[in-house]
Amino acid sequence: MAITIEELQQRLVGLQDNRDAAEIIGILKERTIALPAWSDLEKEYNPKKHPVYTDKQYVDKVKRGKINRLTRFTMSLQKLAVKRMSELIFGIPVKRVYSNANDEEKRAAQIIEGIYRKNHVNALNLQRSKHLYAACETCTIWYTQEVETFYGGERSPLKLRCRTFTPMNGDSIYPLFDDYDDLIALSVEYTRDNGAGLGTSHYFETFTKDVHVRWNIGAGGPVLEWFEGIGLGKINGVWIYRPEPVWEDQSDNVYEGEWTISRNGNYIRKNARPNWVVFCDENVRVGQERDDDTLGRNVLKYPTDAKAQYATWEQAIDSIKFHLETIQSNFFRNLQLPDMSMENMKATPMSGEARKMLFLDSQLKVTDESGIWVEFFDREVAVIKAFAKLMFPHLERAFETLEVEHIITPYQIRDESEKVNILTNATGGAAIMSQRTAVERAGYVDDVDEELRQIQSEQTNDLFNEPTDVIE
Repeated sequence: MAITIEELQQRLVGLQDNRDAAEIIGILKERTIALPAWSDLEKEYNPKKHPVYTDKQYVDKVKRGKINRLTRFTMSLQKLAVKRMSELIFGIPVKRVYSNANDEEKRAAQIIEGIYRKNHVNALNLQRSKHLYAACETCTIWYTQEVETFYGGERSPLKLRCRTFTPMNGDSIYPLFDDYDDLIALSVEYTRDNGAGLGTSHYFETFTKDVHVRWNIGAGGPVLEWFEGIGLGKINGVWIYRPEPVWEDQSDNVYEGEWTISRNGNYIRKNARPNWVVFCDENVRVGQERDDDTLGRNVLKYPTDAKAQYATWEQAIDSIKFHLETIQSNFFRNLQLPDMSMENMKATPMSGEARKMLFLDSQLKVTDESGIWVEFFDREVAVIKAFAKLMFPHLERAFETLEVEHIITPYQIRDESEKVNILTNATGGAAIMSQRTAVERAGYVDDVDEELRQIQSEQTNDLFNEPTDVIE
């Protein structure tokens, strides 16, 4: 039976000294959701750890005191798949729609947007998505600092910040659930450099809805270093996971492509130099006469009709090309990811409308993935609202009633002129934005107000300088 939150709280509160620390840490490390270890996933994600580099039977040869280096060609498609998925789902920033039922809720919405903006949430989402799609999990812990700041024009004595943990950085994440699959504790284990040659420190940190505990894990065991109450009524962190990396089961196919092109590279290196073959009726030694890199050719002699010629090596270029292209196209097709390389995009001429349709499959992929992200963002905004109620107590009621909807828009090729035409037709030809908004959206000038004054001045001068008809 899993531990209850009440039992966990009692055990944690009793940890004011270091007794029983190892046992409670063991409980906090219990996982009900098994995920692939990053140590295994990294072997697929990092091309330098692919079999073409690590296979002990595929090693450089030493001949006559010289090292004959074998060709090692990698295809980092796993890393590319992670980047593509992150760009497709967060290339267009997540849009948040607020209820804004009254003025207080509008102010609360502005504060939340200010918190997101100062924490660079768009860049953070791209970073977190790479962690999720490569390492299968990531978590973000929100915390406050006693620094006066402004959010949405409102003064606050506290600054709200966040910190992301991921196995890709050597961190370990331990979510603990009760019998009802409710998250009752979120723990992270990490190592940090102390700087100035002082070595590193190993920490285990736990967050529940009421307390925050940190142990320093040394050679003598865990030592309690920090214990504080949270007072949020909820865990001040969010965790997201998926059962497998975004490249799924395609690594073996990638390895096959790497072996194919690497073996072909060895053949090319060995046979690229031309062979000068001499056929004659004289009694000559059969076989290779000279193998000198400085000559740039091999010379061989064979007894037959008198003649001499270069003998070239015929390789199956088309077959190899077909094999590699099949592996690559199968990779992107099975993962529902677009192959947006410059070489591929320029190879097939098509209209802009046709190129939009290329993204249809990937848009469906984003729709499939967006469910876990929307749930993640809903939990995260609940944490931010809980902090905001403490930071801005006069708007506590507004934060409680404020509703936030997260909209994820898959990346797609957009034609702004087409969009403007549709909106203009919908308004019967009327303008859809002010002149100031148009100048600001264009982004060509730094001072929008000065540019508008200059435009108005030029229009006024044109009006006074307009020629008039003279009646004689």
